[in-house]
Amino acid sequence: MRFPHGHLAYCTNIHPAEDWASTFRALDTHAMKVRDLVSPGQPFAIGLRLSAKAAAELLRGEELNEFKTWLGEENAYVFTINGFPYGDFHGTRVKRNVFRPDWTDPARLEYTKELFTILSELVPEGIDGSVSTLPGSFKEFGADEAMIHDHLIELAGFLDALSEVSGRDLHLGMEPEPRGHFENTEETLRFFDRLLNAAPDHEQIKRRIGINYDCCHFALQYEEARTSLTALRNEGLRLSKIHLSSALALDPRIPAAVQAVSAFDEPTYLHQVIARHPDGRIERFTDLPDGLASLATADGRDAEQWRVHFHIPLDAAPAEPLRSTRQHARDALALAEEIPDLCSHWEIETYTWGVLPTEMQRPVEEQIAAEYRWVLGG
Repeated sequence: MRFPHGHLAYCTNIHPAEDWASTFRALDTHAMKVRDLVSPGQPFAIGLRLSAKAAAELLRGEELNEFKTWLGEENAYVFTINGFPYGDFHGTRVKRNVFRPDWTDPARLEYTKELFTILSELVPEGIDGSVSTLPGSFKEFGADEAMIHDHLIELAGFLDALSEVSGRDLHLGMEPEPRGHFENTEETLRFFDRLLNAAPDHEQIKRRIGINYDCCHFALQYEEARTSLTALRNEGLRLSKIHLSSALALDPRIPAAVQAVSAFDEPTYLHQVIARHPDGRIERFTDLPDGLASLATADGRDAEQWRVHFHIPLDAAPAEPLRSTRQHARDALALAEEIPDLCSHWEIETYTWGVLPTEMQRPVEEQIAAEYRWVLGG
Protein backbone atom coordinates (compact mmCIF):
# COMPACT_ATOMS: atom_id res chain seq x y z
CA MET A 1 0.00 0.00 0.00
CA ARG A 2 1.07 3.58 -0.47
CA PHE A 3 1.71 5.56 2.67
CA PRO A 4 3.36 8.94 3.25
CA HIS A 5 6.91 7.62 2.89
CA GLY A 6 6.46 5.40 -0.18
CA HIS A 7 5.28 1.79 -0.28
CA LEU A 8 4.51 -0.31 2.78
CA ALA A 9 4.13 -4.11 2.92
CA TYR A 10 4.57 -6.89 5.39
CA CYS A 11 7.07 -9.62 4.62
CA THR A 12 5.37 -12.92 3.83
CA ASN A 13 8.29 -14.84 5.36
CA ILE A 14 6.00 -15.01 8.41
CA HIS A 15 4.02 -17.73 6.61
CA PRO A 16 5.56 -21.24 6.37
CA ALA A 17 5.98 -21.86 2.64
CA GLU A 18 8.96 -23.32 0.82
CA ASP A 19 7.59 -24.23 -2.62
CA TRP A 20 5.55 -22.06 -4.98
CA ALA A 21 2.24 -23.86 -4.38
CA SER A 22 2.39 -23.29 -0.62
CA THR A 23 3.66 -19.73 -1.11
CA PHE A 24 0.70 -18.92 -3.32
CA ARG A 25 -1.74 -20.51 -0.86
CA ALA A 26 -0.36 -18.28 1.89
CA LEU A 27 -0.84 -15.21 -0.30
CA ASP A 28 -4.34 -16.21 -1.37
CA THR A 29 -5.47 -16.82 2.20
CA HIS A 30 -3.46 -14.95 4.84
CA ALA A 31 -2.26 -11.99 2.76
CA MET A 32 -5.69 -11.30 1.33
CA LYS A 33 -7.23 -11.41 4.81
CA VAL A 34 -4.67 -8.84 5.93
CA ARG A 35 -5.54 -6.71 2.89
CA ASP A 36 -9.21 -6.76 3.85
CA LEU A 37 -8.33 -5.70 7.40
CA VAL A 38 -5.95 -2.85 6.58
CA SER A 39 -6.73 -1.49 3.11
CA PRO A 40 -9.99 -2.80 1.66
CA GLY A 41 -10.59 -1.47 -1.82
CA GLN A 42 -7.07 -0.02 -2.10
CA PRO A 43 -4.05 -1.40 -3.97
CA PHE A 44 -2.32 -3.78 -1.57
CA ALA A 45 1.44 -4.25 -1.62
CA ILE A 46 2.93 -7.69 -1.04
CA GLY A 47 6.41 -8.10 0.43
CA LEU A 48 7.11 -11.41 -1.25
CA ARG A 49 9.37 -14.09 0.18
CA LEU A 50 10.50 -16.74 -2.29
CA SER A 51 12.82 -19.62 -1.47
CA ALA A 52 15.17 -20.80 -4.20
CA LYS A 53 12.79 -23.71 -4.85
CA ALA A 54 9.74 -21.46 -5.12
CA ALA A 55 11.56 -19.02 -7.39
CA ALA A 56 12.61 -21.78 -9.79
CA GLU A 57 9.06 -23.14 -9.87
CA LEU A 58 7.57 -19.71 -10.50
CA LEU A 59 9.79 -19.28 -13.56
CA ARG A 60 8.50 -22.52 -15.13
CA GLY A 61 5.65 -22.71 -17.61
CA GLU A 62 2.82 -20.24 -17.10
CA GLU A 63 3.14 -19.86 -13.34
CA LEU A 64 4.49 -16.30 -13.47
CA ASN A 65 1.87 -15.11 -15.96
CA GLU A 66 -0.86 -16.69 -13.86
CA PHE A 67 0.47 -14.96 -10.76
CA LYS A 68 0.51 -11.61 -12.56
CA THR A 69 -3.13 -12.17 -13.54
CA TRP A 70 -4.03 -13.01 -9.95
CA LEU A 71 -2.34 -9.85 -8.68
CA GLY A 72 -4.41 -7.78 -11.08
CA GLU A 73 -7.62 -9.50 -10.06
CA GLU A 74 -6.89 -8.97 -6.36
CA ASN A 75 -5.78 -5.33 -6.71
CA ALA A 76 -2.38 -6.30 -5.32
CA TYR A 77 1.19 -5.62 -6.41
CA VAL A 78 4.76 -6.64 -5.58
CA PHE A 79 7.55 -4.09 -5.17
CA THR A 80 10.01 -6.06 -3.04
CA ILE A 81 11.21 -9.62 -2.44
CA ASN A 82 12.98 -11.00 0.62
CA GLY A 83 15.90 -12.99 -0.77
CA PHE A 84 17.78 -13.53 2.50
CA PRO A 85 16.59 -17.09 3.37
CA TYR A 86 17.59 -19.32 0.45
CA GLY A 87 16.06 -22.56 1.71
CA ASP A 88 13.75 -23.79 4.46
CA PHE A 89 12.81 -21.06 6.93
CA HIS A 90 10.14 -22.68 9.11
CA GLY A 91 9.62 -25.98 10.88
CA THR A 92 13.29 -26.91 10.90
CA ARG A 93 16.50 -25.87 12.63
CA VAL A 94 17.51 -22.80 10.60
CA LYS A 95 20.09 -21.11 12.88
CA ARG A 96 23.35 -20.40 10.92
CA ASN A 97 21.96 -22.06 7.80
CA VAL A 98 20.02 -18.89 7.01
CA PHE A 99 23.40 -17.51 5.87
CA ARG A 100 23.98 -20.43 3.49
CA PRO A 101 24.77 -20.30 0.65
CA ASP A 102 26.54 -17.01 1.24
CA TRP A 103 27.78 -14.53 -1.37
CA THR A 104 30.98 -16.52 -1.99
CA ASP A 105 28.80 -19.23 -3.55
CA PRO A 106 27.62 -18.88 -7.19
CA ALA A 107 24.30 -20.44 -6.09
CA ARG A 108 23.52 -17.28 -4.11
CA LEU A 109 24.22 -15.12 -7.15
CA GLU A 110 22.06 -17.23 -9.46
CA TYR A 111 19.19 -17.33 -6.96
CA THR A 112 19.29 -13.54 -6.63
CA LYS A 113 19.30 -13.12 -10.41
CA GLU A 114 16.20 -15.32 -10.59
CA LEU A 115 14.47 -13.19 -7.96
CA PHE A 116 15.18 -10.03 -9.92
CA THR A 117 14.02 -11.66 -13.14
CA ILE A 118 10.71 -12.41 -11.42
CA LEU A 119 10.50 -8.96 -9.84
CA SER A 120 11.14 -7.21 -13.16
CA GLU A 121 7.94 -8.86 -14.44
CA LEU A 122 5.88 -8.06 -11.35
CA VAL A 123 6.73 -4.55 -10.21
CA PRO A 124 4.29 -2.00 -11.67
CA GLU A 125 5.38 0.72 -14.03
CA GLY A 126 6.68 3.78 -12.23
CA ILE A 127 7.75 1.85 -9.11
CA ASP A 128 11.27 0.66 -8.38
CA GLY A 129 11.94 -2.90 -7.29
CA SER A 130 14.12 -4.22 -4.46
CA VAL A 131 15.43 -7.57 -3.28
CA SER A 132 16.96 -7.90 0.19
CA THR A 133 19.78 -10.29 0.98
CA LEU A 134 22.26 -11.31 3.68
CA PRO A 135 25.29 -9.14 4.55
CA GLY A 136 27.67 -11.14 2.40
CA SER A 137 28.26 -13.95 4.86
CA PHE A 138 28.46 -14.89 8.55
CA LYS A 139 31.55 -13.95 10.55
CA GLU A 140 32.15 -17.51 11.73
CA PHE A 141 32.39 -18.70 8.12
CA GLY A 142 35.61 -16.71 7.50
CA ALA A 143 34.40 -15.84 4.01
CA ASP A 144 36.72 -14.73 1.21
CA GLU A 145 35.55 -11.14 0.73
CA ALA A 146 37.08 -10.89 -2.73
CA MET A 147 34.64 -13.57 -3.92
CA ILE A 148 31.75 -11.64 -2.38
CA HIS A 149 32.88 -8.53 -4.25
CA ASP A 150 33.15 -10.39 -7.55
CA HIS A 151 29.61 -11.74 -7.29
CA LEU A 152 28.13 -8.40 -6.26
CA ILE A 153 29.93 -6.62 -9.10
CA GLU A 154 28.54 -9.20 -11.54
CA LEU A 155 25.06 -8.72 -10.10
CA ALA A 156 25.28 -4.93 -10.44
CA GLY A 157 26.02 -5.32 -14.15
CA PHE A 158 23.15 -7.78 -14.50
CA LEU A 159 20.78 -5.35 -12.78
CA ASP A 160 21.84 -2.45 -14.96
CA ALA A 161 21.02 -4.48 -18.07
CA LEU A 162 17.75 -5.85 -16.64
CA SER A 163 16.67 -2.39 -15.52
CA GLU A 164 17.27 -1.08 -19.02
CA VAL A 165 15.26 -3.85 -20.66
CA SER A 166 12.41 -3.84 -18.15
CA GLY A 167 12.14 -0.09 -17.65
CA ARG A 168 12.27 -0.66 -13.87
CA ASP A 169 14.82 0.65 -11.40
CA LEU A 170 16.05 -2.53 -9.68
CA HIS A 171 18.32 -2.60 -6.62
CA LEU A 172 19.69 -5.03 -4.05
CA GLY A 173 19.57 -4.29 -0.32
CA MET A 174 22.25 -5.98 1.79
CA GLU A 175 20.98 -6.47 5.33
CA PRO A 176 23.47 -6.00 8.18
CA GLU A 177 22.75 -8.49 10.96
CA PRO A 178 24.47 -9.32 14.26
CA ARG A 179 27.43 -11.64 13.59
CA GLY A 180 27.02 -11.08 9.86
CA HIS A 181 30.03 -10.28 7.67
CA PHE A 182 29.16 -6.67 8.44
CA GLU A 183 26.71 -5.87 11.18
CA ASN A 184 26.71 -2.21 12.24
CA THR A 185 27.10 1.20 10.64
CA GLU A 186 30.89 1.34 10.88
CA GLU A 187 31.38 -2.15 9.43
CA THR A 188 28.84 -1.45 6.68
CA LEU A 189 30.62 1.72 5.60
CA ARG A 190 33.99 -0.06 5.57
CA PHE A 191 32.58 -2.97 3.55
CA PHE A 192 31.15 -0.65 0.90
CA ASP A 193 34.42 1.27 0.73
CA ARG A 194 36.21 -1.97 -0.08
CA LEU A 195 33.51 -3.03 -2.55
CA LEU A 196 33.73 0.30 -4.37
CA ASN A 197 37.52 0.06 -4.49
CA ALA A 198 37.20 -3.38 -6.10
CA ALA A 199 34.57 -2.31 -8.63
CA PRO A 200 35.43 -0.85 -12.05
CA ASP A 201 32.22 1.26 -12.05
CA HIS A 202 31.52 3.00 -8.76
CA GLU A 203 28.29 4.62 -9.90
CA GLN A 204 26.88 1.29 -11.06
CA ILE A 205 27.47 -0.18 -7.60
CA LYS A 206 25.82 2.80 -5.92
CA ARG A 207 22.82 2.51 -8.25
CA ARG A 208 22.29 -1.20 -7.83
CA ILE A 209 23.76 -2.34 -4.49
CA GLY A 210 22.51 -0.67 -1.33
CA ILE A 211 21.39 -1.27 2.24
CA ASN A 212 18.38 -3.08 3.64
CA TYR A 213 18.18 -1.29 6.98
CA ASP A 214 16.55 -3.51 9.60
CA CYS A 215 15.50 -1.45 12.64
CA CYS A 216 15.74 -4.48 14.93
CA HIS A 217 19.31 -5.22 13.83
CA PHE A 218 20.63 -1.68 14.26
CA ALA A 219 18.87 -1.26 17.60
CA LEU A 220 20.64 -4.43 18.72
CA GLN A 221 23.92 -2.60 18.10
CA TYR A 222 22.85 0.21 20.47
CA GLU A 223 22.79 2.59 17.52
CA GLU A 224 20.34 5.46 16.98
CA ALA A 225 18.24 5.43 13.83
CA ARG A 226 18.90 9.07 12.98
CA THR A 227 22.66 8.71 13.38
CA SER A 228 22.95 5.44 11.43
CA LEU A 229 20.60 6.30 8.58
CA THR A 230 22.17 9.74 8.15
CA ALA A 231 25.68 8.29 8.11
CA LEU A 232 24.77 5.75 5.41
CA ARG A 233 22.98 8.39 3.37
CA ASN A 234 25.84 10.90 3.69
CA GLU A 235 28.22 8.33 2.20
CA GLY A 236 26.03 8.15 -0.89
CA LEU A 237 24.82 4.61 -0.20
CA ARG A 238 21.37 3.71 -1.41
CA LEU A 239 18.79 2.87 1.23
CA SER A 240 17.11 0.10 -0.70
CA LYS A 241 14.54 -0.84 1.94
CA ILE A 242 13.80 -0.27 5.62
CA HIS A 243 12.55 -3.13 7.75
CA LEU A 244 10.25 -1.99 10.52
CA SER A 245 11.01 -4.45 13.29
CA SER A 246 11.66 -4.66 17.01
CA ALA A 247 13.89 -6.69 19.33
CA LEU A 248 13.90 -7.64 22.99
CA ALA A 249 15.75 -5.57 25.59
CA LEU A 250 16.38 -6.28 29.26
CA ASP A 251 18.57 -5.71 32.28
CA PRO A 252 20.32 -9.08 32.86
CA ARG A 253 21.05 -8.11 36.46
CA ILE A 254 17.33 -8.63 37.21
CA PRO A 255 16.68 -12.36 37.80
CA ALA A 256 13.04 -12.08 36.69
CA ALA A 257 14.19 -10.57 33.37
CA VAL A 258 16.60 -13.44 32.76
CA GLN A 259 13.87 -15.93 33.57
CA ALA A 260 11.46 -14.16 31.22
CA VAL A 261 13.87 -14.00 28.29
CA SER A 262 14.63 -17.70 28.70
CA ALA A 263 11.11 -18.36 27.36
CA PHE A 264 12.30 -16.98 24.00
CA ASP A 265 15.04 -19.60 23.66
CA GLU A 266 13.77 -21.84 20.86
CA PRO A 267 15.53 -24.14 18.37
CA THR A 268 14.61 -22.63 15.00
CA TYR A 269 16.33 -19.25 14.60
CA LEU A 270 19.50 -17.57 15.82
CA HIS A 271 18.81 -15.15 18.66
CA GLN A 272 22.04 -13.23 18.92
CA VAL A 273 22.65 -11.35 22.17
CA ILE A 274 24.55 -8.08 22.39
CA ALA A 275 25.47 -7.07 25.92
CA ARG A 276 26.54 -3.61 27.01
CA HIS A 277 28.71 -3.13 30.09
CA PRO A 278 28.77 -0.05 32.35
CA ASP A 279 32.04 1.14 30.77
CA GLY A 280 30.42 1.07 27.31
CA ARG A 281 32.10 -2.16 26.24
CA ILE A 282 30.02 -4.31 23.87
CA GLU A 283 30.05 -8.11 24.03
CA ARG A 284 28.44 -10.30 21.38
CA PHE A 285 27.02 -13.82 21.69
CA THR A 286 25.99 -15.87 18.68
CA ASP A 287 22.82 -17.28 20.27
CA LEU A 288 20.69 -16.84 23.37
CA PRO A 289 22.02 -19.97 25.16
CA ASP A 290 25.54 -18.50 24.84
CA GLY A 291 24.38 -15.29 26.48
CA LEU A 292 22.61 -17.13 29.26
CA ALA A 293 25.71 -19.23 29.92
CA SER A 294 27.79 -16.04 30.28
CA LEU A 295 25.81 -15.11 33.38
CA ALA A 296 27.68 -17.83 35.26
CA THR A 297 30.82 -15.67 35.00
CA ALA A 298 31.67 -12.45 36.84
CA ASP A 299 32.17 -10.61 33.55
CA GLY A 300 28.83 -11.79 32.23
CA ARG A 301 27.06 -10.64 35.37
CA ASP A 302 28.62 -7.20 34.93
CA ALA A 303 26.53 -6.39 31.83
CA GLU A 304 23.93 -3.68 32.42
CA GLN A 305 21.79 -4.27 29.33
CA TRP A 306 21.07 -7.00 26.81
CA ARG A 307 19.47 -6.70 23.43
CA VAL A 308 18.28 -9.98 21.94
CA HIS A 309 17.63 -10.74 18.26
CA PHE A 310 14.07 -11.95 18.49
CA HIS A 311 11.65 -10.09 16.24
CA ILE A 312 8.56 -9.25 18.27
CA PRO A 313 5.38 -7.51 17.04
CA LEU A 314 5.72 -3.75 16.76
CA ASP A 315 2.41 -3.10 18.48
CA ALA A 316 2.85 -5.52 21.39
CA ALA A 317 5.65 -4.77 23.81
CA PRO A 318 6.59 -7.74 26.01
CA ALA A 319 5.52 -7.72 29.64
CA GLU A 320 7.88 -6.18 32.19
CA PRO A 321 10.64 -6.71 33.09
CA LEU A 322 11.33 -7.23 29.37
CA ARG A 323 11.23 -4.29 27.00
CA SER A 324 11.37 -3.73 23.26
CA THR A 325 13.46 -1.59 20.91
CA ARG A 326 10.49 -0.37 18.86
CA GLN A 327 11.47 3.27 19.49
CA HIS A 328 14.15 2.70 16.84
CA ALA A 329 11.41 2.05 14.25
CA ARG A 330 9.52 5.13 15.45
CA ASP A 331 12.67 7.19 15.01
CA ALA A 332 13.22 5.88 11.47
CA LEU A 333 9.66 6.88 10.55
CA ALA A 334 10.18 10.29 12.15
CA LEU A 335 13.36 10.84 10.13
CA ALA A 336 11.42 10.03 6.96
CA GLU A 337 9.07 12.89 7.84
CA GLU A 338 12.07 15.24 7.69
CA ILE A 339 13.74 13.64 4.65
CA PRO A 340 11.01 12.75 2.13
CA ASP A 341 13.37 10.83 -0.16
CA LEU A 342 15.02 8.85 2.65
CA CYS A 343 13.67 5.52 1.37
CA SER A 344 10.57 4.53 -0.60
CA HIS A 345 10.46 0.83 0.39
CA TRP A 346 9.22 -0.09 3.88
CA GLU A 347 8.39 -3.55 5.17
CA ILE A 348 7.03 -4.88 8.45
CA GLU A 349 9.22 -7.88 9.21
CA THR A 350 8.08 -9.85 12.25
CA TYR A 351 8.65 -13.42 11.06
CA THR A 352 8.58 -15.17 14.44
CA TRP A 353 4.83 -15.67 14.85
CA GLY A 354 5.21 -19.45 14.98
CA VAL A 355 7.77 -19.38 17.80
CA LEU A 356 6.49 -16.52 19.97
CA PRO A 357 5.75 -17.47 23.58
CA THR A 358 2.13 -18.54 24.06
CA GLU A 359 1.08 -15.35 25.83
CA MET A 360 2.08 -13.28 22.76
CA GLN A 361 0.28 -15.48 20.23
CA ARG A 362 -2.66 -14.11 18.23
CA PRO A 363 -4.21 -15.17 14.93
CA VAL A 364 -1.50 -14.25 12.45
CA GLU A 365 -3.69 -11.93 10.37
CA GLU A 366 -4.70 -10.01 13.49
CA GLN A 367 -1.07 -9.61 14.52
CA ILE A 368 -0.04 -8.29 11.11
CA ALA A 369 -3.03 -5.92 10.89
CA ALA A 370 -2.22 -4.56 14.36
CA GLU A 371 1.35 -3.89 13.26
CA TYR A 372 0.08 -1.98 10.22
CA ARG A 373 -2.09 0.15 12.48
CA TRP A 374 0.92 0.84 14.71
CA VAL A 375 3.02 1.95 11.72
CA LEU A 376 0.23 4.09 10.32
CA GLY A 377 -0.43 5.66 13.69
CA GLY A 378 -3.94 4.28 14.04
